[in-house]
Order: sequence, then structure tokens, then C-alpha cells
Amino acid sequence: MTGDGEAVPARGWGGDDPPSRRDYGRESRRREHRFAAALLGPAFMALIATTTFPLFYLVWVSVQRLDLGMPFMNGFTGSANYMQLLSDPRFWQSLGASLVYTVSTVVLQVVVGLGLALAVLEMKRGQSLFRIIAILPVVLSPAVVGMVWRSFMLTPEFGVIDYLGITAGLGSHNWLGDPTLAMISVIVIHTWQWTPFAFMVLLASLAALPDDLYEAARIDRASGWQRFTRITLPLIRPAIIMVIIMRTMVALTAFAAIFTVTGGGPGTATEILNLYAYRKSFTELSLGYGAALAVALLLLTIAISGLLFLLRRGK
Repeated sequence: MTGDGEAVPARGWGGDDPPSRRDYGRESRRREHRFAAALLGPAFMALIATTTFPLFYLVWVSVQRLDLGMPFMNGFTGSANYMQLLSDPRFWQSLGASLVYTVSTVVLQVVVGLGLALAVLEMKRGQSLFRIIAILPVVLSPAVVGMVWRSFMLTPEFGVIDYLGITAGLGSHNWLGDPTLAMISVIVIHTWQWTPFAFMVLLASLAALPDDLYEAARIDRASGWQRFTRITLPLIRPAIIMVIIMRTMVALTAFAAIFTVTGGGPGTATEILNLYAYRKSFTELSLGYGAALAVALLLLTIAISGLLFLLRRGK
């Protein structure tokens, strides 16, 4: 107090004014941000090193002539690899095989997965056991799945599929030697392994639907098909589109199972774009052109995924 009775503001140590509550909060937030940056920094640098840098390096290689068979001709070529790509009939064939493979597997996974989810949802007992059994193919390596199907399921005359066909009077087939049957085989293998993913996602979406809507529909005498098309499908539509997006990205970049089962054959019947880029780079040793194929696959994947995301947002 002063002699006039006025209060004197309290001072901190050393005669300094104490910091205000606002300044203290600002400093506290700065410390939290610095701590968060310290935690995020190593992970961010690891992400840059393992994803962003290889991506830019891939683009750089794609504009080079980098042929290990003729190293004396290596050098910068600009867009020459991409111009060659547009006139390459094998590229268009592999692109068509990729689209057939992707569309077929994604449609089958969604349809079969939704059918299984609807069936399991009506089960009174054994749901948990069925879920455990259904999810087993997903945890297997695609290479292991390919070896099992090639060795035990699709072997002519001695495989399980041929045995069932011969028993049913349908005869034996060379599943991996015929171009059409080989494509059907790899589509079935991919569908068998990844349908459980769609099944689990759609089952969770169906289990979260409100029961009062279905009760009201039954009171209005709506048929089962009407309830499915007018209530179930519109409500689980976001989940279906998300499954389509995720499975499309995986199917476009599939490699291990096809490489193990057919190696892209017979001939180039099952050579999807990802496998063609691998063959061009590491079998024919044309790294520059293989990188251009990989960039084309990346752009295709981004374009299709972006289109599906826009469709999801637009609706």
C-alpha cells in the first residue's frame, strides 16, 4: 500500500511483473507444439525417406533411358518412354487385363461379401465362429495363397477342382494353360482371399442399421426386396463405396498371387500392368521404360480412386 492508500501491483522475483494468464497459456501451447513436432519429426522424416523420395526418384528414372543391357545408350530422354508406352500394344493389352481383373474381382467381392453379410446377420447361433473362419484367407500371404491354389487346387487331373469336375462328369481342364481359364482362375483366387474384407465391413454396417425403420416398413407391408432396395442399400451405400475404393486400389496393384500362380502367362494372358512393369524392369532390364509403366499405373490408380471419391462425395 502507498501512503495514499492505493494498492501496488505485486511483483515477481527480481521486481519483474508477473506474466498474465494469457501469456502463460500462449507459452504452454508453444511448448505443446514443440513437443508434438519433436514426436512427429522422426516419423515424418521416415515417411519422406520411404515414400516421397522413392516416388520422385521413380519419376526421374521414367524420363531416362536406363537399360542395363545397353548401358552405353543411357541418358536423359524426356518424354520418349511415355511416347513409346502409348504405341506399345503390350501396354494396352496389360492395361485391358488390369481393368478386367479389377472390375471382376471388385464386383464379385462386393456382391458375395454383401450376400454373406446378410446371411450371417440372420444367423441366431454361430456368428462369431463364422466370422473367425471367414477372416482366415485375409491373414494369409498372397504368395502362399497362390502356391496353395497352384499346387493343390488347379493342378490338372490331380487338383481338387479337377477331381470335383471329373467326379461330376465335367472332365479335366488345364486351368493355368488356357488363356481364358487362367484369367478366370486368378480372378477366383483374388476374390476368395479378399471377399472376407468386404464381408466384415458390410456386416458391421448392417449390424448398425436401426431396427425401427424395418419395423415401420413391415407395418406398411413392404416386401423383403423393397426393404432391401429402399432401406438397406441406401443406408450402407457409403460403406459399399469405401469397400469399392479400397479393393480397387489393391486390385490395380496386385502382384504376388498372379506372379506365383501364372507368372503372367500363358503368354501374356494374365499379365496385368503391374506385372508388365516388373518384367520390363527386372527381366528385360529396361529400368527407364519399366519406371514409365509404373508411373502410368500410379496415375491410373490415382485417377480411378479420385473418381470414386468424387462419386462418394457427390452423392
